[in-house]
Formats: sequence, C-alpha cells, structure tokens
Amino acid sequence: MKREHGTPRPGWEKIVAEQGLVFGTPGRDGSGGARPYWDESVHYTFEMDEILSLEADVEVLHSMCLAAVEQVVTTERFRDFGLPEWSWQAVADSWKRSDPHIYGRFDLRYDGSGPAKLLEYNADTPTSLLEASILQWYWLQDTSPGDDQWNSLHEKLVERWGGIRASLPSPEIHFTWSGADSSGEDHITVGYLQETAAEAGLDTVGLAIEDIGWDSALDRFVDLEESPMAAVFKLYPWEWVLSDEFGKHVVQSLPETLWLEPLWKTLLSNKALLAVLWEMYPGHPNLLPASLGNPGLLTEYVRKPLLGREGSNIQIVAPGYETSTGGVYGDEGFVYQMFDPLPEFDGYRPCLGAWVVGDTAAGMGIRETAGLITDDGAAFVPHRIPES
Repeated sequence: MKREHGTPRPGWEKIVAEQGLVFGTPGRDGSGGARPYWDESVHYTFEMDEILSLEADVEVLHSMCLAAVEQVVTTERFRDFGLPEWSWQAVADSWKRSDPHIYGRFDLRYDGSGPAKLLEYNADTPTSLLEASILQWYWLQDTSPGDDQWNSLHEKLVERWGGIRASLPSPEIHFTWSGADSSGEDHITVGYLQETAAEAGLDTVGLAIEDIGWDSALDRFVDLEESPMAAVFKLYPWEWVLSDEFGKHVVQSLPETLWLEPLWKTLLSNKALLAVLWEMYPGHPNLLPASLGNPGLLTEYVRKPLLGREGSNIQIVAPGYETSTGGVYGDEGFVYQMFDPLPEFDGYRPCLGAWVVGDTAAGMGIRETAGLITDDGAAFVPHRIPES
C-alpha cells in the first residue's frame, strides 16, 4: 500500500461533473484550506495479495455482522441500540422475513502490514458510491488502462437488483432522497442507484421523500400521482424515520410496502454493533475492543455516539492525540472503541471504505483527511492495482 502523486487529467472538473459528481463541497488540506473533494492529484496503489486479503476480511466481517443481528433479535437486545420500544417487534419481524438488502460500506483501518480493522459499518445510508463505482473506474481507464482496481460495484449492483426482483411486491420501485440535503450528495447517490435498478429491468420512479403522501382512507403511501408505493428505496436514516410520526406509518406499512434498505439494518448501522461484535468474537483480528456505556478496561479509546454521522461528537482519549468534535449526537448513548489511529501517508490519513453488495465484497473507495477523524472535510482519492 503506497500513496502516489500524479497529474490530474486536463479538464477533470468537467469530466467528473459529466459523470454525475455535481456537488462540489470542498475538502480540507493540512492547513485547513480548501481541497477538491475529488482529488486525483494523488492515489493509492495496492498489491493484488493485499486486495485479496481485504476482500476476505470484508466477507468475514459481513457474515459476523449478520450473526450479530441474529443474536440481538434472539435476545431482544434492542434497548442497547436506543431504538424506540414500539419498533422492536417490527425490527425483529423484518429480520425474520429476510427483507432484502442491497448494499453497505465498511469503514476500515488498514496500512498494508496486517489485517483490516473495523471502525464502523455504514449499512443503512452509505454514500460515496458514485465516486467508488464510476468516477475512479473511468479515472483508471484514462490514466492507467493496463492496471486493475478493486471495483465490481456497478455490475454487482445491477445483478443484485435482478436477484431480488422476485421478492419485491411490485416491479416498480420509488427511489427517494431528501430535499433537505443542500449538498446534493443524497440525490446523486439515489439517482445512481436508480440507474442500476433500471439497468436490471425494474421500473423506477424518482421522488423527494418529503413528497411521499399517506392515504389515510386506504392506509397506504402514495406518490405525487396518487399511485400506491409498493417498494421504496430511501436514503434517509432509519433512526430519523423512527423518531418521526411518519415513521409509525412506515412501520405499519410493512411488509405490504417494502422499504430498502430494510428495517433490520437499524441494527447494523448503529455503533452499538461494535460492542456486540467484540462480545461475540473477542480477540478477532478484524475487530478492535469495544464496550457500551463506559470504556471498561480501555485506557486509550474513541468515544462514538451510537447514531453519529460525518465524524460528529467524536472524542479521542489517548496521550498526545486528545481530540473532540462537536455536533448534535450523543443523547442516544455512546460506544467506546480502542484507539488505533489511521495510518499516516504524507501527512494524510486514509480510511478505506470497503463495499458489500448483497452479501459479497464488491470494491473500495478511499477518503483521506489531514486529521485523526474522517469527517465532512475528507477528500475522495482513487486507487489502482499496478499490473504485475
């Protein structure tokens, strides 16, 4: 694993915009100045044996996570996840029905010298998908066409939509995004997923989630045309849904209305999962020690809110590394995870985002920051596997 410099393609800004990256919120460099969010002036290279090792690690982690969901449901451990009690049975039912799922992203610590370590699992509303799937693939074709890349995301997404088609209540899926997202990232991610579903032969309709209606006479969701919504993809966190009156209709609509990602993913997208995994698999090489509610025996740790996003409300307790970030999370509780700083390359720290589609490892995207916490100032950088 190496960090290398290169010359950006002439007109790269227009190229990536035409490929769909039309939001341009800049990242931050080491001095706090603006840095392009998509930064192809640098990239990471990997040997094929590193990629094969990462791929194996991801599939092991995913299978462990599914086992953790089974244990939480069996032992009814929902309170540790901060879920409202009225939703517990619905979460369990969603899991027992095997409501279909599409994708997820593991955030990993990896430096090439040992197994990847799980930092968190973005299993409900993972973003940076277009960048990992399309943008970096075309970058590779333009700059190093003889090299390879860990990236079968597009093909696997199309295949996954085709694979779950028979389990959908309708061949039509409504793809929704939140109009409250001013950056446009949600809309872009949903639009790309809609394209992959259409490529798989499904009928798709795009809709802002704020425009979903509830027909109280017929007890069903309807779109702007008053048409019933039988299958809905949302890029809106389940914990937000469950904290809203709207969420009670969503839960009551199951399984007649199928929601993607499914309700059982509330357990995988919650950082309480990290503690459950450590309890189930203590000492596992892909995990870091973690506990709920207090640091326990940990003397150097990262305190993470169970439902935190974008690096908000993180506290690092370790000599010489003390850091904390602000935000609106934490009332739901915290998990404490052993501090293992991201590796440093040329003053930047990469976090590997390893993708799962269905139950299969599908590729990687890398976000790097100048600080210890991967936050909304991170830049996305591509990777390649040099031809041997």
